[in-house]
Amino acid sequence: MAMSEIDAVEEGSAGEIRLRVVASVAGVALAALLILVIVLVGQSNVKREHAVVRERHSYDVMLLTSGISGSIGRAEAALGRFVISADRGVGTVYYNEWIAAGRQLERLRRVTARDPAQRAEVERLQQLFDQRGKELNAPAGHANYKQYLPALTTFNEAGKKQTVSDLALTLGRIEANERAVLASRQIQSRLTAGRANLLAWVLSGLGMAVVGVALALGWMTVSAWGEHRRARDDADNASDRAGWLQVAVAERTAELSAANLRLQAEMAEREAAELQLRQVQKMEAVGQLTGGIAHDFNNMLAVVIGGLDLARRRMRQEAEEVSRHIDHAMEGANRAAALTRRLMSFARAEPLLPQAVDPGQLVAGMSDLMDRTLGERITVVSRGLAGLWRVWVDGHQLENAILNLAVNARDAMDGEGRLLITAANVSLSDGEIGEAKAGDYVCISVVDDGCGMSRDVMDRVFEPFFTTKPVGKGTGLGLSQIFGFVRQSGGEIAIDSVERAGTIVSLYLPRHTGAVAAEPLSAAPAARGINAPPVQAVAMPDPAILVVEDDPRVLRSTMDGLGELGHRAVACASGDEALALLAETPGIRLLITDVVMPGMTGPELVRRASALYPELGVLFVTGYVGDAGEAADLAGHEILRKPFTIAGLDRALAAALPPVSVSHLPGSAAAAE
Repeated sequence: MAMSEIDAVEEGSAGEIRLRVVASVAGVALAALLILVIVLVGQSNVKREHAVVRERHSYDVMLLTSGISGSIGRAEAALGRFVISADRGVGTVYYNEWIAAGRQLERLRRVTARDPAQRAEVERLQQLFDQRGKELNAPAGHANYKQYLPALTTFNEAGKKQTVSDLALTLGRIEANERAVLASRQIQSRLTAGRANLLAWVLSGLGMAVVGVALALGWMTVSAWGEHRRARDDADNASDRAGWLQVAVAERTAELSAANLRLQAEMAEREAAELQLRQVQKMEAVGQLTGGIAHDFNNMLAVVIGGLDLARRRMRQEAEEVSRHIDHAMEGANRAAALTRRLMSFARAEPLLPQAVDPGQLVAGMSDLMDRTLGERITVVSRGLAGLWRVWVDGHQLENAILNLAVNARDAMDGEGRLLITAANVSLSDGEIGEAKAGDYVCISVVDDGCGMSRDVMDRVFEPFFTTKPVGKGTGLGLSQIFGFVRQSGGEIAIDSVERAGTIVSLYLPRHTGAVAAEPLSAAPAARGINAPPVQAVAMPDPAILVVEDDPRVLRSTMDGLGELGHRAVACASGDEALALLAETPGIRLLITDVVMPGMTGPELVRRASALYPELGVLFVTGYVGDAGEAADLAGHEILRKPFTIAGLDRALAAALPPVSVSHLPGSAAAAE
């Protein structure tokens, strides 16, 4: 009996030992398998991330090809309308769409730089795009000068070129190639995703199995504690291995969570970029609309203000009530003129007169103007104004932009607080700030500690007519005007704001590296204000002025104004007529000309007339420059901006008239004979 009991005990002990051995071997095998699965999961996740990146690259290429095709189509459609209507507003649409297509093509070149097959197709597409641009230049140029028949003929010929079909075929090949690559990448992405999910399930099952093995080993270790010390040591080792496996599982789970968060952040960043692109496109479309409206509205305002000013001067000795009504009409017309100038600045159609400007000196010279405008309760502090690079901008427009920002800051601080203006030289990489290209810039920042702006307000802050001020306190064009001026000057604008903490508005203006002129370019005094006081008229021989204006209403108003000031003038509607009158009419000392005219433009007329009559004075009258004239064409001459008053015309005449010298005046030789 005793022997059988001993045998039973020995057999039970041997069975427990075998069970512990089997459990230990199973635990080690599960640990090794778990490590292998963890490694495989990591590799699957890396492959899945790479597949997602390649898919996104393919979508980017397809979106860019579609965008290029759409921009080219819209540009050619706009050119067709421009050829038929000769509307420069439509011509600007063609120009902007063609530029947009070129930018998208440049981005496509960067995106496909590592793909030899696609790179070759993109190079072919670039050649076709450049060739097509040259083919469309001819009808665009004829339409710009209202040469209708040549414009229609060249546009029809351009439509028959082989380049049209070659462009479409090349774009189609690029997109087809990318679609084929995308299909294989999508299959690979699905395979890697399925493999990763399967391995994750396997990993979870193995983790649960490891936990079960650890519990079994622990139970057997406790039951065999008194029998054998070695069994307890083996159980402790198995428990340690199980703990290590749990830590490894936890770490890998944390890595997977971090990868998921990164993917979500990338998706949010992409959505934000798409939203910003849609906002810029919307601003461009509104800018084109406002530029066209302001162009025609300026000519009408020139006639209204000129006629009202003449009537007011004639009626100073007559009925007081009629004079009061005219004053009210003048006030309304002046407000409309100011609104038009803001619209044109936003639309980037306001004629800029750039010059090499020291921004530090400009800001320092505005201290008195700031104090008078902002009031005594606003403390203005300036920093970093020394040692700044020069910038190539319109100085008056830059002053207006900084003053507008200061007034907005004052309103945000409820008329009391500290306003900081800082400036610094900065070097930007491509795309670091908005759409600014890589290069050197001067950053001028206006900082306030006011109420700040919410995210919704910041998303709409550059929209025209959007304002958070009460009714009657603002037009909503201030920041839109600054946006248009900065972009037209080749710079960028950035806003950083926190609610109840303040706002920072930064203007990035490109550095000017050219030579600095001896005397800065300046506009006529009339351009700085419509209601400035009158100046005494300058007596001249009759007739001494030649007026060139294609709009008969503006021409009639200008001639009436000259007559009111005591001058006699001759008028014509084109550059060819003006050259003929200069040759036939003796004693002309001053040429007053519009900038944009059919046929010969104002700058072309001035170049030809100045070559024949070097001492002839020049006064440009303009309300819109657009594509037909650049600031360099107006350099060195006086400029009077539409709409203008009689007093403004008088000051411009005084500044533009050369000293009296009949020896070189047009027609002087004939007069002497």
